[in-house]
Amino acid sequence: MSTLLACPLDFRYGRPEVKAIFSEEGKLQRLLAVEAALARAQAKVGAVPSEAAREITRRADLAHVKAERVAEIESEIRHDLMAVVKALTEQCKGDAGRYVHLGVTSYDVIDCANALMMRDSLAHIEKGLLDLEAALARLAKAHRDTVMLGRTHGQAAVPMTFGLKMAVFLLETRRHLDRLREARPRIVVGKMAGAVGTAAGLGPKAFEIADLVAQDLGIGMEDGATQIVQRDRYAEAFQLLANLAASLEKFATEVRNLQRTEIGEASEGFDVAKQVGSSTMAQKRNPVLAEKISGLARIVRSAVTPGYENSIQWHERDLANSSAERFLLPHTFVLADEILQDSARLFHDLAVFPDRMRENLGRAPEIMSESVMLRLVDKGLGRQEAHELVRKVAMKVPSDGAAAATKSARERYRDELAKDPTVAKLLTPTELAAALDPATYTGHAGAMVDRALAKTGY
Repeated sequence: MSTLLACPLDFRYGRPEVKAIFSEEGKLQRLLAVEAALARAQAKVGAVPSEAAREITRRADLAHVKAERVAEIESEIRHDLMAVVKALTEQCKGDAGRYVHLGVTSYDVIDCANALMMRDSLAHIEKGLLDLEAALARLAKAHRDTVMLGRTHGQAAVPMTFGLKMAVFLLETRRHLDRLREARPRIVVGKMAGAVGTAAGLGPKAFEIADLVAQDLGIGMEDGATQIVQRDRYAEAFQLLANLAASLEKFATEVRNLQRTEIGEASEGFDVAKQVGSSTMAQKRNPVLAEKISGLARIVRSAVTPGYENSIQWHERDLANSSAERFLLPHTFVLADEILQDSARLFHDLAVFPDRMRENLGRAPEIMSESVMLRLVDKGLGRQEAHELVRKVAMKVPSDGAAAATKSARERYRDELAKDPTVAKLLTPTELAAALDPATYTGHAGAMVDRALAKTGY
């Protein structure tokens, strides 16, 4: 009988090192680490014998507690965490097993293990953000003064530089890095507070035990918990990753648009020696990496709604969040890391075509209308009058079919402006030519790139 591959994370998506964090063994090792940290903390305050804590620590690893044994116990008792406790207990020599999981409830251990998984995966995401920043900074610096067509509403607008486009992405990426670092202490949080959050089972030194566990594991600890860490923290994690995914899809969509045949100003890397673009259209170089980023980003963003709904619990807790989080945690973190790595690669390998940018600028000379309008205002014409004059000329040029056969769009636009008596009176041919040169109308784009690079340390 063939194996059903129900989840693409099993065979298609996700880096091994990140998937390992959320694997059965990865989670089990972290659950065992929490049980060992608890025993050590209790030993320090005299709640359990020191030798028992040492024995629990010696046995709390995958070499002794096997995932297969945990699954076997769970199939009998139908409780996942208690299966871990029993499997660890039976591995402990002497009477050390008596002290495993003493005074705590399942979600003390599970939520601390979740915190460890989120902490470890956020470290990968932080590195991915730095890699993406480096790629964007390189492009911003290299194309600081590469003039291109700025577009709004999908239409030609005014000139800008490709470096500025990349600088905008760079600054947005830095904001995500800042958000991650700011939110991490609120997200990477466990609890040691027992059945309903009173920590009654941990005795008079409950606070000290919780603090010791937190220090041992390198995580935060919930100050006021119910039976679980409050899920506003998880909702923030999913929102953080969803916001990141939205930016990555935006960046990828820009590449997809610039790679369109009729634009052709940039394209993602393509291995011309081996890569196949289409099963039938042999010429195709599709933006498959950018499209993959766009598709998976939508899955990451879909975690936001159930993440918020899991915050709503009956009294001190129910179990409705548990099944949902078994999907949400691995899928959201693994896919967020995946598309971040893809985004860094997309921009590291991005091909940029300045010649095509200049060509497209020449096809849309009317983008210099604002430049001409402001030159006329400088010569004394009223702003509104100048706007209407230039608007009328710009409206004539694209539809001038007869002239289009013999003159370029730029020449037709220049000639139409020059024929206008007001323009002829106020602007010399040299001044008009300067007003129509896209390179003279990128404003402070270069300085903005410099500021972005300085602010992000590049």
